[in-house]
Amino acid sequence: MDVKTNASRRKGGADERVSGGEAAQSRRELLAGLYYQLWRVRHFEDSVARLNKQGKILGGVYSGRGQEAIVVGTVFGLRRDDMIAPVHRDIGAFLVKGMSARLVMAQIMARESAPSRGKDSWTHTGDIEIGIIGSTSMLASSMPIAVGAGLAARMQGMDSVVVSFFGEGSTARGDFHEALNFAGIHKAPCVWVCENNQYAYSTPTHLESPVPFYKRGEAYGMPSLAIDGNDVLTVYETTMQAVERARRGEGGTVIECVTYRMEGHSEADQATYRDRAEVEEWRKKDPILRLRSHMLANGFTEEELPEPAPSIIDEVRDAIDWATRSPLPDGRQAVEDIYDESAGVTHWASPYPNYVRIPWLGR
Repeated sequence: MDVKTNASRRKGGADERVSGGEAAQSRRELLAGLYYQLWRVRHFEDSVARLNKQGKILGGVYSGRGQEAIVVGTVFGLRRDDMIAPVHRDIGAFLVKGMSARLVMAQIMARESAPSRGKDSWTHTGDIEIGIIGSTSMLASSMPIAVGAGLAARMQGMDSVVVSFFGEGSTARGDFHEALNFAGIHKAPCVWVCENNQYAYSTPTHLESPVPFYKRGEAYGMPSLAIDGNDVLTVYETTMQAVERARRGEGGTVIECVTYRMEGHSEADQATYRDRAEVEEWRKKDPILRLRSHMLANGFTEEELPEPAPSIIDEVRDAIDWATRSPLPDGRQAVEDIYDESAGVTHWASPYPNYVRIPWLGR
C-alpha cells in the first residue's frame, strides 16, 4: 500500500492541534497541555470500553487505563517529523502524535474509512506522514523496525528521533536484544520506553526477570534508568532529555516507566490473579489525580481543571458518530493493497486453483 496516497484519501485527517509540547511557551501552558491530553486519552479509552461492552468493537481491546502518563509524557513534546512505534496498549499515543480521533475510532470499529480500510485490528495501524510506525502482534517485533527507521532518518540527513514502546515482558524476547544491540553499536537515534505495568498478561514481574528491567539496557552501552511512570512531568522531562541526547547523535536511552495496568490484559480478562488491595493501592497513584493535585497547588483553580473538558467529550462523541456512520468494507477490499501492482502482480493467485474460486477475480 502506498502510505502517502492512502493517507491523502482519508477524510478524517490528522489532528493539527496536538503537536503541542514544542509549542508550549510556559510552564503553565505545559501543565495545561499535559492535563488536557491525559483526560483526552482517558475519556477516549473509557468510551471504547463501553462500545466494546455493547458489541460494537471488532477485535480485542487492550486498555491503557492508569498508564496514560507514559504515552502523554513521551509523545507530547515530540516534533512532527519524530516517529513513534506504539504497541497494543498505546492507543493514546496515536491521539497525542496527531492522528485524528475520527480515524482512530474508525480503525477500532473496522470501517472502510479507517487507515487500514477495515482490514485489521487497530493495533496494527500507523501513519508514516505523522510519524506513527504500525506494529504487529508479535510483541517487541517493532523494536528492530524502530532502529531501521531511526538510522534511515539519519542517513537522509535528518535529526528525527524514534520513540519505541514495549512492555517489560518484551525484554525476554530476542527482538529486544537484537534491536538494542544493533542500536547500541550504531548509536541509533532511538528512545526505548519500557512500560512496566507489573504484569505480562498474568505473570507478575518477580517471575519475569531476576534483575530490574532497565538494567538490560546497560548491556548495550546505553544510559538506562527507571522512573515513576505515573508522574507525567517526570516522564515528559526524562523523555525530552533522552530525545535531545539522541538528536545530538549520542545514541539511545532506555527508560523504564514503572506503572500499573488498572484493567485486565484485555477487556476479556477479569484479572482474578491480582489482589484487590494491590489494585486499590495503585488507584491512589492515578496519573490524572496526581497532576491535578500538583496544578491546584501551583495556581490553577478548580474551574480550570474540568474532568474532562467539554471539548474532549464533543471530540470523542463526534468520532464515534463519524465511525458509526462510515460503511463497513465490502468483501473484495480484503484482497486490495496486498501486492505491489507496479511489480506486475495485479490479482491474487491461488496455488490451489481447484479448491479456491473467486468469481469476481476471474479465478
